[in-house]
Amino acid sequence: MYHRDLNVWREGIELVKMTYKLLEQFPKNEEFALSFQIRKSVVSIPSNIAEGCGRDSDKELYHFLGVSAGSLAELETQLYIAKELGYIDDTTEVENKMMAVQKLLTGFKKYIKTNIDNQESVKK
Repeated sequence: MYHRDLNVWREGIELVKMTYKLLEQFPKNEEFALSFQIRKSVVSIPSNIAEGCGRDSDKELYHFLGVSAGSLAELETQLYIAKELGYIDDTTEVENKMMAVQKLLTGFKKYIKTNIDNQESVKK
């Protein structure tokens, strides 16, 4: 499975671009603090999808999809903090994209989990 063929990966890349654009609103003194954590989290989302696809098994892919989902939750929390601190105002567009990625990620995880379960039942 090639990660670039996956909608969830492509939407993750779009989320990265949107988030980086949002970070332009941050004060300069936040360049190496919260904004750094946000950049790490958002880049981790499509990166872990890609890494999982590059692995040898659905079990490994499923694991990396879980890591990607965790990074998405981190991003949500970090953007919430940034909004509470007054660094950003309107996060509606990014929040909508996060929800879209979450839905795609959840569906893909379910699909891979079904594949794993089917593979294990065949082995028995």
